[in-house]
Amino acid sequence: MDRMNFLSFFLLCLTSVASSNKANKHKPWIETEYQGIVMENDNTVLLNPPLFALDKDAPLHYAGEICGFRVHNGPSGSGSVQFEAVVLDRSTGEGLVRSKEPLDCESQREHSFTIQAYDCGEGPDSVNSKKSHKATVHVRVNDVNEFSPVFVERRYEASVPEGRLFDRIVRVEALDADCSPQYSQICFYDIITPNVPFAIDNDGNIKNTEPLDTKRQRVHTFWVTAFDCGKNRAQADAQVVVTVKPSCKPGWIGWAKRVEYTPGSGSIPLFPSLHLETCEETVWNIQATVELQTGHIGKGCDRDSYSDRSVRRLCGAVRGEVDLLPPPSPAANWTSALPTLPSSDSSLVFSFNGSTHVAVVPDSVVSALSGDHFTLQLWIRRGGANIQPTTPQTRGSRKEEETIVCSTVKNDDSFSHYSLSVHGCRLSLFYWPDVSAARPVKFLWKLEQVCDSEWHHLSLSVQFPSVTLYVDGVTFDPALIHDNGAIPNPLPRQRMLIGACWEPEEKQKEIVNNTIPEGKDSVRYVGGYHGLLSGVTLRPGSVEPHSVVECLYACREGLDFGDLETLGSGMKVHVNPSQSVLVLEGDDIESFNRAVQQVTYRNSLRFATPGVRPLKLTTSLRCFNEESCLSLKQLEGYLVVLQPDAPQISLSGVGPHLARPAPEFEAPQGVALFLELRIVCSLSHAVNTAAQGMEGGALMSDAVAHTLDGCEVQPLGEELNPEREELLVDMELVRERGLEIINTTAYIAITGAESISVYEDVLRSVRYRLAKGSARFERRFRLSCSEMNGRYTSNELTLEVNFLHSLDSLYHPSHLLASQQQFLHPSHHAGELSGHILPNPHRNSVVPGAATVIIMVCVGFLVVMVILGVFRIRSIHRRGEGAGDGAKEGGNQWDDSALTIIVNPMESYESRMGISADTEGEGEEEEEEAAESPEDASDDQRIIKKEAKDARRY
Repeated sequence: MDRMNFLSFFLLCLTSVASSNKANKHKPWIETEYQGIVMENDNTVLLNPPLFALDKDAPLHYAGEICGFRVHNGPSGSGSVQFEAVVLDRSTGEGLVRSKEPLDCESQREHSFTIQAYDCGEGPDSVNSKKSHKATVHVRVNDVNEFSPVFVERRYEASVPEGRLFDRIVRVEALDADCSPQYSQICFYDIITPNVPFAIDNDGNIKNTEPLDTKRQRVHTFWVTAFDCGKNRAQADAQVVVTVKPSCKPGWIGWAKRVEYTPGSGSIPLFPSLHLETCEETVWNIQATVELQTGHIGKGCDRDSYSDRSVRRLCGAVRGEVDLLPPPSPAANWTSALPTLPSSDSSLVFSFNGSTHVAVVPDSVVSALSGDHFTLQLWIRRGGANIQPTTPQTRGSRKEEETIVCSTVKNDDSFSHYSLSVHGCRLSLFYWPDVSAARPVKFLWKLEQVCDSEWHHLSLSVQFPSVTLYVDGVTFDPALIHDNGAIPNPLPRQRMLIGACWEPEEKQKEIVNNTIPEGKDSVRYVGGYHGLLSGVTLRPGSVEPHSVVECLYACREGLDFGDLETLGSGMKVHVNPSQSVLVLEGDDIESFNRAVQQVTYRNSLRFATPGVRPLKLTTSLRCFNEESCLSLKQLEGYLVVLQPDAPQISLSGVGPHLARPAPEFEAPQGVALFLELRIVCSLSHAVNTAAQGMEGGALMSDAVAHTLDGCEVQPLGEELNPEREELLVDMELVRERGLEIINTTAYIAITGAESISVYEDVLRSVRYRLAKGSARFERRFRLSCSEMNGRYTSNELTLEVNFLHSLDSLYHPSHLLASQQQFLHPSHHAGELSGHILPNPHRNSVVPGAATVIIMVCVGFLVVMVILGVFRIRSIHRRGEGAGDGAKEGGNQWDDSALTIIVNPMESYESRMGISADTEGEGEEEEEEAAESPEDASDDQRIIKKEAKDARRY
């Protein structure tokens, strides 16, 4: 029984198992891959193919039904969080994929994940449910036009030249934040400002629809907007500003035709705001040449304003030069036949026409110029506007060398020969160290200075075999050439010609008046010079140092460059030796503009020569396309050097009257005329001194070293009589200071560049001396000084000198006639006595003007006494009283009163002059004079002497 029950239970279990396996036998099935789309503003994913899960167990309840879908992470490990899958119909297996939260296309446009379906199993509890395989789902988020376009910039600016149409002036740009091409792209732009001459395309390019004109409107301002392909308009419009420039013309902008220079300013930029405009033309090389023309200032540029001799002294040049072309005079007559031309610097300019004008230096001068070491200096100007025309004969020979100086020199027992010549633009020195033995040597220089028709200074220092040439203070090295041609030997005798050279002796004839006669005899001299010469000097001995030559003749003005350290890369600067031409070269326009703005004008002279200096700027450009390269015209302007502040030279401390006893003037040393002289130099402009803690409204110039170059003492009226008077100067002081002096009867001239203190010392030593017994009573002198070769002069200081004579000697019979003539001279006035300087005059001295007044008063009172006496005698006779006694008493009484009246002017004069009289001594003197008086003296003379003695007594 038990066995039967066990078998029944076993069979039931097998039946149950068999029946259950048959109910959920298959797994659900889905597609292996799905493509889905979802909108940003929706959460339902549209899948392709649709989501359906199939089960072969259908239509069995539970086993054939789909209970759900499970979402898993995708290959990237994300996606399951945002999405979920739900079953719409369990029997059909239809499903739906949706997002759990809103999706953002801009942050993530595509999502990937896997999905798996599972059935309901065998019962409501999903027992023994089966799962399908995993299918991949790709979901793309579709964009929604939620953003509007935004401009990259709120304001766009551009500038265009006028008069042209442009395809594009400026481009505006807007962006859209939407992720899809449909809504993120800007479909078109629009100009919302009406009536503007501009248009815009769909890419944002703005162009002008008509040529723009600066005169009509210089600045155009308008607004633009943008639309995306979803027709959303930009959030904010953009502003566009177009500036219309004048039509572009290639050239320099900022050129100032007039530039002013104040003397003493040092260096100033000539073109501070100049820049080059190429109108967008590509330039790979730029070259600019700046030229400063200073040839109209004397003999070239602005040099020292002192005389040549003063400048040589200031520069420390060695003395001993001999002037080969001196001013014509009886002592230097070899230049009298040469024509001269006026010069702005007061130097003498000689003209040579290449044919008839030759200067033959006398043998007496040539003999002092021996030796093979010498320095030859001269100013030269080839050709020129003021040169006399040449004859037809000389025009054909202009190709020959033109000789400036030709000389044969004696050296001990031998002779040397040299000649300085020009030929075209070449300067040559032909030197023959020994005409009887050595071979001649020619030194050659190729110089533009000798053929540019401008003034230049040449300094040739010969110390054979060394030869040094300085042109305007700049050294030039020669090329040595040995001349092997047939050269006639010059005769062994000293001679020198200026302006030509001689032919061999057998062809020569006598010279007539230093000129070459016209006709067949004109071949006597060859190589005539055609041009101007000035300041031709020769100094034998040691050669001039370079520093001295540079100081003497180097230009004090010229072109310069501000700061070479700031010069850009690729830039080059070149300045010629005379600093009249400056060349700039570069390849970058910006660097070139900066370099041009640093070109400066400098003038080291405090008292620069005022006037106009022409200025030129020439530019050449090189472009990649040479055919269309720009061509710039030459710019012309001028530099104006203003009038400098003139120094005021003031002479003071002397006069206007100087009175001394005559014996002092008759002493061997004479009397110093300008003992208290003071010379002061100041500038004419007012200087504010409050900041310097000084009083006064003007400050003496301490920045300028004043140097006088001449003073002159001149007697006014008649010249000095060398037999009776003379002016003396401390010659030792003059020689010690290297000054020069000319002492004549008409004036004393002291010349030479020296300081004010030296001139004060020299002038204070000027003394005036009279010969013994001279009957002069006054002499007037005038003193004046100058600076910078007479350019600035001082005030004229006039001094009147009075000679105080003793009355004993004044009225001596031998001097009486001369004294009366002096006393009665109409130019003397008693009022001038107050201005005399009478320091401690000797006793018994009287001013001639005062004596004249006293004598005239005494004579007048004498006449009055006689008249009154006559009237009194007549009245007494009428009254019947004693006529004789009354007349005598009346006469004596009137004599006393007359003497009393004479005393008053003398007392006033004596008190003014500080004279104390010794009465007793005068009384004794009167007795002696009375004893010595001649018996045959006239009554008038006795009366005059008596009145003068009585006046002296009081």
